[in-house]
Parts: sequence; structure tokens; C-alpha cells
Amino acid sequence: MPVNSTKTQTHQHVNGGADAPRPERNLRDLPVAGSRPPRSAPAGDVVLAYLRLQAHELRSLEQAVRADEYDAVHQMRVVTRRLRATLRSFGQVSPRADTAHLAAELKWLGQLLGTARDDEVLPAHLRDSLRPVPAELVIGPVQARVQGHFAPRRAAGHVAVTEALDSPRYAELLAELDLLTAGPLSGPKAAKPARKVLPKAVRKAYRQADRRMRQARRIPASPGRDVALHQARKSARRARYAAEAAALISGKPARRFAQQMKKVQSALGEHQDAVLARQSARELGIAAHLAGENAFTYGLLHEHERHRALRLQHDARQTWKKASRSRHLAWTK
Repeated sequence: MPVNSTKTQTHQHVNGGADAPRPERNLRDLPVAGSRPPRSAPAGDVVLAYLRLQAHELRSLEQAVRADEYDAVHQMRVVTRRLRATLRSFGQVSPRADTAHLAAELKWLGQLLGTARDDEVLPAHLRDSLRPVPAELVIGPVQARVQGHFAPRRAAGHVAVTEALDSPRYAELLAELDLLTAGPLSGPKAAKPARKVLPKAVRKAYRQADRRMRQARRIPASPGRDVALHQARKSARRARYAAEAAALISGKPARRFAQQMKKVQSALGEHQDAVLARQSARELGIAAHLAGENAFTYGLLHEHERHRALRLQHDARQTWKKASRSRHLAWTK
């Protein structure tokens, strides 16, 4: 069988009313599939409980995604990431050798959802960037070109996602997920106390994010730094989701740490959106030029997104410093 972000404040107000994105749900909002594990529970039981929550959420989002509700693809992609992060972070609880195929299939689905998500939110992002530009500097049919560029891509993305959800491959993914969540998990640490095993796994995920943040900071401002920050974002996201799973047993300290990682993830997600918007502005400018239009405004957009990305890099570093304070990490030792 072949194997193939986070909303910005800008995106959150673009399509108000029926199109407004639903808030990302946290553990306390999700339906509990069975009772919450007791503090004495083994690691396998706690990881299973979290996986079951996400499996339930994956199915509950299908109708909204098929109906093309705004932000539904983002929400489903978040679930695929939570599932993959859990499988990766707790490899000593659920052996990676047993879940490698499922992780690859979740990646396949997540990539389809990610493409659809980008084509959904980028035009809104660019329209918001255009809003404060003086009318005399908006030269040519800029709004129409933005709409014309993304509308067919968004439609194609929805078709691709719907076809994926109708496919035998997705049905097999769900069946494999059902088999895993039926339990028990068989990793070498599955039977050990969750309160000892899970915090250490979260600490490991945090350390990877810390290394990647440091590496990104050493790279001069360039596309290379953008890529490095995107990798750091993935690690921060993994640490966040691992902490969410651990919160089933560790409570408030784990939830607070997850919130800190979410702030980092959000800052880096906005940075990645600016990077993608800058790339789109360049593509639109080239298309406008080839069509005989004036590409001046697209250059303004490109420069605006470049400065925005630099500002967000600084914001992300400050957010990371706050998230890395010892009081947020003490529970993982």
C-alpha cells in the first residue's frame, strides 16, 4: 500500500458567522470513552485512553469534513497529528514496530488534509494582508486573482479528501486503529506505572524541541531557518500532545505544560503561515506579470509577509523562553 497548523488570529475572524473556525477542543471537551484511568494505572491503560479519545474524535469529524464546513479539515488534521505523536512519543508503551504502518497511513491522511487546509486559509490570510494597503497601491485585479488562484485548488482539495474518506484505504486505517485501541498495548513499559513512564517521555519530546529551537536560532535569516523553525514546531507540537496524554494521569502540571507548548506551536504556526503566504504572493505576482498585469502589489504582499515572519521568529523565541521555565518542567523529572 503506497504511503504518501494552528490558526492565526487573522484566520479566526475572516469568515465570521457560519464560517468562523470552531475552537480546537481540549481533553476536557472530548467525550470520555470509558472511565478516566486512576493514578495507579499502568502506562498502557493511560495511552490507550488517550488513543481512544482521538479515535472517537476522528470519526466524529467525518461529517463536517464531507460537508466542507470551515475549519473541519484543520480539526481532523489535528487529530491525525495527535494520534501520530502519541505513537511516536510512547514507543516504549506501544511498540513502534507494531504501529509503523498505522503511523504511515495517518501521515498520508494528514498530508491530504494539510493541503486542503492551506488552500482554505491562505486566501483569507492574503485578503487580510491587503486590507490595510492604501487603495492607490492595489494595482490591478488583485483580489480577483487571489480568489481565482485558490478557488479551484480548494475545490480540488475537498474532492481529494472526500475521495480519501470514501476509499478502502481509509476504511483499513480505521480498522487498524480499532484493533490498536482494543488493547492491550504490549511495549516493555506498558505495565509500568503511568505516573513514572509518561512524564519522562514528555521530557524527551521537550528536549528534542529545545535542540531544534537552538539549532534554528544559529541559522542566519534564510529559507534554511524557516525550515528549521518548522521542524522545531513539529517537536513542540509532539511535546504538547504527549503532555495532553500524560495529563490524564498527571493533571494540572501536565495541562499547564501542554498550554505552554501550544503557545510555542501557535507562534511558530503563524510564522509558517507567513512563509507560505510569501510563497503564494510570489506565485501570484509571476502569474500576474505573465498575464500582462502590474505585479507591484504582490511585491508589497511579499515584503509584508517577510517582515511579519521575522517578527514572529522573535515572538516564538520569547514564547519558548517562557515555556522552558523550570516551573513548567518540574513535573517531568
